[in-house]
Amino acid sequence: MFVSFPDADWRDDVGPIDGITPVVWHPRDPGPDAPVDAVVAPYVGAARSIAAVGRVPSVRFVQLLTAGYDGILEQLPESVSVANAAGVHDDSTAEMGMALALASQRGLPGFARAQPEGDWTFPGLLPSLADRRVLIVGYGSVGRALGRRLVPFQIELTAVAGHARDGDDLVDRVHAIENLPELLPTAEVVFVVVPLSDATRGLIGEDFLAALPDDALVVNIARGPVADTDALLRHTGRLRFALDVTDPEPLPPDHPLWRAPNVLISPHVGGASSAFRPRALRMLREQLTRLARGEEPAHVVGVGARPAP
Repeated sequence: MFVSFPDADWRDDVGPIDGITPVVWHPRDPGPDAPVDAVVAPYVGAARSIAAVGRVPSVRFVQLLTAGYDGILEQLPESVSVANAAGVHDDSTAEMGMALALASQRGLPGFARAQPEGDWTFPGLLPSLADRRVLIVGYGSVGRALGRRLVPFQIELTAVAGHARDGDDLVDRVHAIENLPELLPTAEVVFVVVPLSDATRGLIGEDFLAALPDDALVVNIARGPVADTDALLRHTGRLRFALDVTDPEPLPPDHPLWRAPNVLISPHVGGASSAFRPRALRMLREQLTRLARGEEPAHVVGVGARPAP
């Protein structure tokens, strides 16, 4: 079985796997020299180049290095199945969510701005994370990783997923997303960790934000279009936001969100930490070993939406 890697470093770091013949091919380059059966997509910009995979008729499987797969299935033929990197980014993304929340609660952006001026002004009592009523919207693997980090901060945790279900060691019950109108009015910190889909696009909109109490913090570590940017701007004076993702993305330098009050922005770096590569390599070795044995790969999120050539 021929498997393509986006560069030689990924090929070399994965190492030899019985039954796998590795080749190097990035979808933005001319077609591969070998009849590639499976493609490891590039980590950055996969959606911008993945359509080229559909022009290689031998390909039957694409392995993403991201948890998100928006913009991927639409570009591939129905003969190609796609797996995401479920679990690879859980720890890094959860850490980023915690960092954004703690920085926002404890006023770190203001301290960073004051440091070059040598300004030692006491800001008064800042909101803690401890004792807050915290809501996680999107209680999948990243949401649970976030919950495990939040609980030691002595918060009151509520979890929401697409459908209601029994709880786990962190929450007694997982609520359905249709219960948000009754949960948002008491939430002081809200983490949004849902995948981008037709159902979640614009989820953080006018109704969502209007339901929150004054000074609540919304942390978006999902995808930019999960939030309605115009709605965010309308509520920046009353609410606070910590955004690792935006819409549009990258955010243009003159966009008003950069200068809106009560907004902390990071440039979509939730998964970009030193924890990524070792976890990705373990995942790739496991997936490719499955393929070589003729087994079904894990974490398949769907098949392409275009007719097969």
